[in-house]
Amino acid sequence: MRAVQINMDSKELFIGNDIKPTTRDDELLIKVHATALNRADILQKYGKYPVPPGASPILGLEMSGIIEEIGKNVTNWKIGDRVCGLLPGGGYAEYVSLPSQLAIPIPDGMTFEEAAAIPEVFLTAYLNVFELGRLKEKETVLIHAGASGVGTAAIQLAKEFGANSIVTAGTKEKLDACLQLGAKHTINYKNQNFQSEIDKITNGKGVDLILDFVGADYFHQNIQSLNTNGRLILIGTMSGSKINEFNLLPLLMKRISIIGSTLRSQTLDQKIYLTNQFTKHVLPFIASKKIKPVIDSIVSWNEVNEAHHRMEKNLNIGKIVLKID
Repeated sequence: MRAVQINMDSKELFIGNDIKPTTRDDELLIKVHATALNRADILQKYGKYPVPPGASPILGLEMSGIIEEIGKNVTNWKIGDRVCGLLPGGGYAEYVSLPSQLAIPIPDGMTFEEAAAIPEVFLTAYLNVFELGRLKEKETVLIHAGASGVGTAAIQLAKEFGANSIVTAGTKEKLDACLQLGAKHTINYKNQNFQSEIDKITNGKGVDLILDFVGADYFHQNIQSLNTNGRLILIGTMSGSKINEFNLLPLLMKRISIIGSTLRSQTLDQKIYLTNQFTKHVLPFIASKKIKPVIDSIVSWNEVNEAHHRMEKNLNIGKIVLKID
């Protein structure tokens, strides 16, 4: 099969030949029609995100396509079914194998490109907003990088389940997009101090939950921006991972919880549970179009380098999708 490869010297991507995956007894072989970019792909390309043991070294953490083969133990899927799903790797390729319990049915009327924009961001958002973040109706969540794929998913989930969201982003275009998705307030981190703005918006109370991709540079302000019993979910460390002169006292006084979270390193059983929860609680909203995947652009996988450059420059609003054509 064909798959995207990495030139380890230049870090440029190209389409080359690779070994077509085999199908185990509990797996599906899927002909990939589309995949989507994630920050982890860029980190892996530069050698900053080790591939989990047993995972494909090919980039790509999600895909959509058609089932071409089923393992002998699979009873809930058939050849020809349209599915999307979360992957530990391998999405930038013509074929992937996937445990059958991780496959998600593509709603009628949805394109493969739309479906490819669902798994990683919506499962990440659901995991961190509800399973780990325990967001409740009428609570408020601060979502950093609100115009990212996960950010746009989290805004919609918070709104649909009766919570309020405040988002940060760096351009008016991104902030406006977040408002259209249902964010209650926006903060431009380039010319506003988000801690001061949170204080104004919440009348000094603070927020109940924070989803943070930034890490070290935001840590102190995040702690100060949390309410009593607040939860900080650390999803990324784009600004670094080491914090200087951290005062533990606010954690004690406000009973703050700090939770680190990655989706790729979850066990298969954990991913199966999460997929089932998503399919039960969120997929119906996507099927009815109350919630939608936000797509920045759809390009051929022949333009994969241009797509990566767009994400590296933080230009995208929502997901960048690759057509495997």
